[in-house]
Amino acid sequence: MTTTPDANATHAIAEVQGIVRTYTMGEVEVHALRGVDVRFERGEYVAIMGPSGSGKSTFLNILGCLDTPTSGSYYLGGEDVAQLSDSELSDIRCRRLGFIFQSYNLIQQLSVIENIEVPLYYQGWTERDSFDRAVALAELVGLGDRLHHRPNELSGGQQQRVAIARAMSNDPLIILADEPTGNLDTSTGTEILALLDQLSAQGKTIVMVTHDDDVAQRAGRIVRFVDGLVVKDTG
Repeated sequence: MTTTPDANATHAIAEVQGIVRTYTMGEVEVHALRGVDVRFERGEYVAIMGPSGSGKSTFLNILGCLDTPTSGSYYLGGEDVAQLSDSELSDIRCRRLGFIFQSYNLIQQLSVIENIEVPLYYQGWTERDSFDRAVALAELVGLGDRLHHRPNELSGGQQQRVAIARAMSNDPLIILADEPTGNLDTSTGTEILALLDQLSAQGKTIVMVTHDDDVAQRAGRIVRFVDGLVVKDTG
């Protein structure tokens, strides 16, 4: 991996420069991102917004090293990760990123504590340390009394709390949240957002895709996409 030549970029937890993402579908080229420059500082809470097809999900996938740009640079913690191999990207996801999905993405056969431990297993944590870390995180999200329950024994809000604890397990540089309250009722969604507020107050860097203006207003900054371009960046 190479480090960015821009000394100022070292102050950013993440920065994309001139990111282009083009998909070829038969004879048609789809320009999902058309040259995006965005910088995220440590501890920021940022909402990504835009209409369907605006490029916000593609952008989040690139931030999460789930996709790679056609061209441009992506510096994560000062390292250019834009064109790494699949195995290198997998390692980055495991060590430096935390994910919260709309559909929770929990492993149904595993208990709460085992789901939280998954990223630690891949990092080679000892069984004792992994268990202690998972218990502490389960208690942090209010599930200390549900350690051995499986996802199908939990409510949607509780499952999302497990997902948040799992996202925190590797102490990530960035927590990436994709419509984290999309499958929840209003009351439960508010509880999950309050938990994200708490993590933000603790200095965690959070980037969240949402279509809901009320949800976005909880963030300190809003980045709006239209047709693969950033059209507004307020904070």
